This record gives sequence, structure tokens and C-alpha cells, in this order.
Amino acid sequence: MDLKDLDLNLLRVFVQLAQDRKVSLAAENLGLSQPAVSNALARLRRLLGDELFLRTARGMQPTPLAEQLALPIQAALASIQDSLASKLSFEASSSARQFALAMTDIGEFHFLPRLMAGLAVVAPGVTISTVRSTAVNLRFDMENGKVDLAIGHLPDLGTDFHRRRLFSQRYVCLMRKGHPMLRAADKLKAFGQAKHAQVVSAGTGHGRVDEVIARTGVQRRIHLCVPHFVALADILEKSDLVATVPEAFALRSVQHFRLALLEHPVRLPPIDINLFWHAKAQREPGNQWLRDLIVQQFSQGAMIAPVSAKARS
Repeated sequence: MDLKDLDLNLLRVFVQLAQDRKVSLAAENLGLSQPAVSNALARLRRLLGDELFLRTARGMQPTPLAEQLALPIQAALASIQDSLASKLSFEASSSARQFALAMTDIGEFHFLPRLMAGLAVVAPGVTISTVRSTAVNLRFDMENGKVDLAIGHLPDLGTDFHRRRLFSQRYVCLMRKGHPMLRAADKLKAFGQAKHAQVVSAGTGHGRVDEVIARTGVQRRIHLCVPHFVALADILEKSDLVATVPEAFALRSVQHFRLALLEHPVRLPPIDINLFWHAKAQREPGNQWLRDLIVQQFSQGAMIAPVSAKARS
């Protein structure tokens, strides 16, 4: 018998007949007419090449094949029913699940300290691993469940992805304390004359800021080009380089290094920092839970206060 020819409703009739041993009683329990049950039995007999049930004075008695099949089929139908009735669930307080998050190094600075502190309270067994959101296979990894969520400015994640805006971010200038640009009357001119450090974070959309600056006609003198932010504060503190960076990174840097930040002299559009997940994970309970936690911790209320025109030091 080929399974493609089998209707599961025939198996329901088979199991009911095996229990009730009467066509009339099986029909009543199934909510079917007696002819419908008889037709189903006839189809099963043809498919299996066996009488299955024989009429006797004591009702419909199963053949040896029917007796052999009854319990396995009943168990299989019960398993299917349980699977269809069950719903995915996630219990954060007892879970030991590991979630993979894609973000840049600057994202790790901003998100991980508060996120890990929150997890320690509500989900102490949950662990986090991070991967770089610049990875060329990010879309593929999220589609295949290797990466659960991505956070950042990722304009290339479009089709098949959901997003939730967390907050908006401006770009500012970051430099050492006492830098000549801080005292300059014409900040735009000083910006054009300064030596610059440029962070090229491929695949994140930050490169569009460089395009905007170039379109204004300002020709920066790039003396250092690095692929990440992790060493930038150390470099700026010990040089005359100026960097164009997101405000969150600048505010954190001035707290730990002898640095100052300044409102950017070039009119730059703010960027949205979004939370991304693949459409396949839309209703997955664990993914939903972590998304909700991140939104609670980092949505608009956590947005940085705007920097004033006066340099902060």
C-alpha cells in the first residue's frame, strides 16, 4: 500500500471499529452515518488486501492483521493528535537555551552589559553568543536559525525579515581633550582641515554617512582606516585624529578616556537602530520572549540625550 493513497480518516474509522466492534456504535461515536463507516471499511479492505473485520454473532471481529495493526495505529493517531494540539512554549526562568545575536563591536558595548544583567535576574540559565552583523552570510544564518536576532543599522535585511525600531542615533565628532577643533570658530572648516580616523564597518549602513559627507564637498584627510570601533578611543586619546561616530559610542568613550565630543559640523541624517528577526521565527516563543526583553530594555526610552552645540569634555 502506498501512503499517498491513505486518508487518515480511514484510520480513525479503523481504530473506532477495533474498539466498538459494531458499525452502528462506531458511526455514532465518530459522528458519521453507518453507510459512511461501511464505505470507509470497504476502502481499507481494498487498500490492505484483508477483510480486517468479520461479521459474527458477537459483532465485528478483527482478523489477525487487524489485531496486529490496531494498537500501533491507535498510538500513531494519538501522537499526531497530541502534536497538533500542543503549542510551543518557553519558560525563561528554567531555560538553558543559548541565543545567538548578531551585532557590531559597538553594539556589544551598548547592549550586552544591560542585557546580561537583566538575564541574570529573569533567566539565569539562558546564555548569549554574539556574531558580527557584518558577516556576509548573516541573512542565510538567520533564515536557517543559526542566528536568532540581529541588532543595529542593517539596511540590507529587508525581504523575509521583521524589524522593530529601538531608538534613533545621531553622529558626532569624537577627539581628544584639548583638540584644536574644539576651539575653532568655524567648525566645518576645522573639520575639513583635521586628520581623520575612519571606521569602515562593512554591511552595517554606517558607510552611508561617509557618502553624505562626501556629497557636501568636504574632503576629509583620512589618516587611519579601521574595520571596527574597539580600539578607536585609545587611538583618538593619543593623537590629533578626529572620528565621526554614533553618539552612544562617543558618550561612553568620554566617560572612560580623555576625550571630548562635538556636534557634527556636517548635517548628517540620524540612523535607526533596529531589532531584526527572520519571518520563520515570528511566532517562536523563545525568540518572542527575547525580542520583548530587548525592546523593554532598549526601546525609545533608552535613547541618548542629544548633544549640545558646545563640546562635551
